[in-house]
Amino acid sequence: MKRHSRRSIRLKGYDYSAPGAYFVTVCTQNRECLLGEIVEGEMVLNVTGKVVEKCWLEIPSHFPHVKLDAFCIMPNHIHGILIIIESVGAKKFLPLQHGTSKTIGSIVRGFKIGVTKWVRQHSPGQKIWQRNYYEHIIRDEIDYNRIYEYTQNNPLKWELDSLHPANVGAKNLSPKMENK
Repeated sequence: MKRHSRRSIRLKGYDYSAPGAYFVTVCTQNRECLLGEIVEGEMVLNVTGKVVEKCWLEIPSHFPHVKLDAFCIMPNHIHGILIIIESVGAKKFLPLQHGTSKTIGSIVRGFKIGVTKWVRQHSPGQKIWQRNYYEHIIRDEIDYNRIYEYTQNNPLKWELDSLHPANVGAKNLSPKMENK
């Protein structure tokens, strides 16, 4: 069986475990609205959406070097800002870490696995997540403010969102923060 090869969107040579702020978007399988619905400009989570929220909020307990910032669960995706913080302590004297990797990829993978386990128990056969995820390294305060505002206002602009089911094929489907 031949596998499709995808071009990586990752920044070549960048250390995705480096301290900093990262904006991530994780989409549901086939961009199905599995997490709830927008009612009068506000996201109303269904049971699966509440599990997504719980697993997102638990990221720091699994990855203590991560702080959560703004996030928004939408009907078919989640946007969030993850901040990797510098580890405190004399690294040279600590034993080798044999636990989880500290990259953005491992953090997103862990989050997706947590939700997937719950979905498999409650809806056998249902696939929850699309393969991979979108990520953007937040480079400065202007970039952060633009992304923060986009994340907070996403439910109000759902009808214009490139991930809205009615807009599929209408424009570039990457979850970039267009000036809407």
